[in-house]
Amino acid sequence: MKTIGIIVNNSKPKARTILRELVMLLEERGAKVWVEPEMAIDMDRKDLSLVADQFSTCVELVFVLGGDGTLLGVARQLAGHGIPILGFNLGHLGFLSEAEPDSLSTAVDCVLSGNFYIEERLMLEAEVDRDGTVVEGGIALNDIGIAKGSFSRMIQGKVFLDGAYLGTYSGDGLIVSTPTGSTAYSLSCGGPIVWPSVPCILLTPICPHTLTSRPMVLPADGTLEIKVNTTHQDIALTIDGQQGFALQVDDVIRVRVSSHITSLIKWKERSFFEVVRKKLQGEQEETPRVEG
Repeated sequence: MKTIGIIVNNSKPKARTILRELVMLLEERGAKVWVEPEMAIDMDRKDLSLVADQFSTCVELVFVLGGDGTLLGVARQLAGHGIPILGFNLGHLGFLSEAEPDSLSTAVDCVLSGNFYIEERLMLEAEVDRDGTVVEGGIALNDIGIAKGSFSRMIQGKVFLDGAYLGTYSGDGLIVSTPTGSTAYSLSCGGPIVWPSVPCILLTPICPHTLTSRPMVLPADGTLEIKVNTTHQDIALTIDGQQGFALQVDDVIRVRVSSHITSLIKWKERSFFEVVRKKLQGEQEETPRVEG
């Protein structure tokens, strides 16, 4: 018997309906289910109530009902516990999610029969050093962003890798991304798509002011240091686009691979290339291979 925790973004249409169906399917198959207190009350099932902070001690798997943003938040919340996460896509793109609302029974059967595999995705940790003191920090599954405000002039980032000078980037900012985040903000700024299991860090300029500023793929065992400089004060650091901290001129942002990982449940019969085709390019017919 598996014990499964379910976290729901209840702002999504049909989220409550899908939750009820999932709980029914899981319990019919003998699984133990926990849901957050608000959802348990909504279902009139207080016997299922457990705060998400306690999932790490009580569950073997976590189902996330929502979009990519919901899953990113759960990944940070569970970082360090190694609990596999299965995303059910209730959003738009759903690149991180593996299951769809129209195939709940199939998803439950796959999970309970063990017909899946685990992808371990590296995470980043960042800290803001101000005059020799760390004043902010956080952990990300997708990316760390350093950017100017909407109406500010450009910012400048002087970048070092393990003390070696990489270059100075002028523009709207910089993105430091994981391979997971290579299909998110970094991609929209011209960064490459990276196979999820490749150990690396991506450095992607945001609207660079020079033609020679290009994305870089850097080793995962290095530490990036970025010193920011501007003629204004409207600059900030963001974590997965969800958490933000105000920066000051001459702050140094250090980014390195975290000791924590995110474990994502993936279907055995589906490849990363298939996900890229479906989610980013739209479903396409397979092109016959021509020999010779």
